[in-house]
Amino acid sequence: MPKEKPELSDAMRKKMSGKKPEKNPIKGTKFTIAISSAKGGVGKSTFATNLALALKNIGCKVGLLDADIYGPSIPKMFGINEKPKSDGEKLEPIKKYNIQCMSIGFLTDQETPMIWRGPMVTSAIKTFTQKVNWQDLDFIIVDMPPGTGDTQLTFAQDIKMDGAIIVSTPQEVALLDVKRGIKMFDKLGVKILGLIDNMSFFIGDDGKKYKIFGEGGVKKTADEFKKEFLGEIPIDPKVGKTGDEGMPIVESDPTNEVSKIYLNFANKIKSTYL
Repeated sequence: MPKEKPELSDAMRKKMSGKKPEKNPIKGTKFTIAISSAKGGVGKSTFATNLALALKNIGCKVGLLDADIYGPSIPKMFGINEKPKSDGEKLEPIKKYNIQCMSIGFLTDQETPMIWRGPMVTSAIKTFTQKVNWQDLDFIIVDMPPGTGDTQLTFAQDIKMDGAIIVSTPQEVALLDVKRGIKMFDKLGVKILGLIDNMSFFIGDDGKKYKIFGEGGVKKTADEFKKEFLGEIPIDPKVGKTGDEGMPIVESDPTNEVSKIYLNFANKIKSTYL
């Protein structure tokens, strides 16, 4: 019989073993919350942007850090086309919708691919966490890159994160990667606040609920690893449309049912930390 494929590469195992390095907090914020998805295309950035807006709407001071170096989404989803100012030592976050934002996408052309090796990515992460003038924030929401590779590992090892939320769809192929993500955060001592079942279902014209990507897989995975299942977010075409237009659903339509779901998540996070 063939050997079982390792869940983590030997290089990653080596990095994750031995003495744990001291983690640096992001200056200017009380709490750092990572939004992660072990697989791309599950709505992680949509979740991060709308959660940040929901926290702002309930009175929190919020920053949004786009750490998805190879696929930054915040410039498009927030409709930001300007470059951040600098005093020569620190970058000034760009404020939009009363949220302080920073992204590699602010510094490069949106159509230019980021062909960077690990050391350059590590340098960018250190710049965004230690050399940005974040000011008096309750929370920084970090839109992490998908997967469990070197970028995610560098961030989780070097930066003090107060919690992580893992976003997934119910498909088995996505859940396999979620399990790797859970193990990575557990190994690195990052508290997992819970799992989100995104794009869980849609309501048809007949009023019935249709679960086209499967049912119950995210909750089952949460139960398997003894993590909290935070809930489901349905498919709503308006969510994608408003994000593409640069004004996410929580900002453009706060009474929408999906916006109300994000508001519930935000209240839960606020009550946990503040």
